[in-house]
Amino acid sequence: MAKIEVYTTAWCGYCERAKALLKQRGIEYEEIRVDEQPDFRVKLQELTGGWTVPQIMIDDRPIGGYSELWALDKSGRLEELLAA
Repeated sequence: MAKIEVYTTAWCGYCERAKALLKQRGIEYEEIRVDEQPDFRVKLQELTGGWTVPQIMIDDRPIGGYSELWALDKSGRLEELLAA
């Protein structure tokens, strides 16, 4: 199974949606809360190329946020990424 990391903050509605989508699909993930790190946006930019949350990584490959996760799921590509 692929390793999934979801970078989140407590105040992020899209973070909740991303986690809910993964839970609905029975996909395990690691949530990494970044809201207590003062420079979290810099860290996210370095790790993922994005500075908003959520930022989602599949096997250390950044896929983007909730919208990108949703699009991957709807197109069937999420399952392909997880199976690889």
